[in-house]
Amino acid sequence: MLFKIALKNLLGAKLRTWLNVFVTSISFFMIIFLSGLYDGMREHAKQVSIDTEVAGGTYWHPEYDPQDPMTFKSSHSKPSSQLSDLINKGLAVPVLVSQASIYPGGRMIPVFMKGILPIQEIVNLPTKTLLGHDKSIIPVLIGRGMANYAKLQVGDSFTIRWLDANRTYDADEGVVVHIMDTENFKVDMGQIWIPIDRAQTMLAMNGHATYVTYAKGLSVVANYGDWIPRDVKYLIRDMEALIEADEPNAAVMYIILLALAAMGIFNAQVLSIFRRRKEIGTLMALGMTRSRVVGLFTIEGGLNAFLASILALILFGPILWYFAVYGIPLPLDYSDMGLIIAKRLIPVYTMGLLISTTAIISIIVLIVSYIPSRRISKIKPTDALRGKITV
Repeated sequence: MLFKIALKNLLGAKLRTWLNVFVTSISFFMIIFLSGLYDGMREHAKQVSIDTEVAGGTYWHPEYDPQDPMTFKSSHSKPSSQLSDLINKGLAVPVLVSQASIYPGGRMIPVFMKGILPIQEIVNLPTKTLLGHDKSIIPVLIGRGMANYAKLQVGDSFTIRWLDANRTYDADEGVVVHIMDTENFKVDMGQIWIPIDRAQTMLAMNGHATYVTYAKGLSVVANYGDWIPRDVKYLIRDMEALIEADEPNAAVMYIILLALAAMGIFNAQVLSIFRRRKEIGTLMALGMTRSRVVGLFTIEGGLNAFLASILALILFGPILWYFAVYGIPLPLDYSDMGLIIAKRLIPVYTMGLLISTTAIISIIVLIVSYIPSRRISKIKPTDALRGKITV
């Protein structure tokens, strides 16, 4: 009975109903969109690290520590036979790491020099640009951050100085053949990439590698010698720790968005209910109990939330889909700040986000419908009919 009355009231008061529904639907949209945008930023940072560095995982030389450049001198050897087999099949790519210095424009800049197979599709780096160059030069692939810092452009040459396996310093000319923009600060800044055969020759480490990165979806091989397998979870542990440490900030932002939405919904609902005080007085004068009056407006609030979710899907669903597919272009480049932020922000809408937001907004609507109607139901019907109600 109450449901029918509530539905009739909503359909009868067109302007009031759709105003409340529209305000609530905007709340749905803003919370889902902004929360999805925040989650998308964090997911993108993790995915970029995987695509450009980690792939399916790596095998480290037992003495290799990427946090300690002093280990680079001794952390190299020939991969095991099974790892070599993966490399030959194109399922893994070896990387030889060493310290070096470059001298662009007379300045000295310390860098990590990394040799990699130009023909590879394991990590998302444009290494094929290292192919087809004159043997008299060292083709060099650098990131956008490195190019900006060193003031280098494609075609510029500079001196590279390194220490080989015999503890002898040597130098040669390198030429920038491509500038990549991976959105990964660690890759784009402080590293230069050259063909691995050139690196092995320069360093007197023929056939050696520092680590071997394997393709996504592969499991750890049985015979990897003394090389240490590192899975994706281990390799992005620092990134995961940063994301986990940021969870309180995400929770605070979500609560703020809910609070703002609650205030908007509360104002719309309370205004609607208090404008209907004479209607409430009439219902009570006709014999409707206080509990049924409260139940009536609470049911109307529930129907309001349901209609708002449908309206949000119709009005804002296409907008959410568009941003999820095409993203939002950013006018600024944050890579120089050491941040892994995409040139386009792409929101990520998880099922948990959609369900939790719908449930919480619905509960808020029910509460803000219940509280003022409960207060009004406590007054005398004659006072309600005369409009004698104070908030």
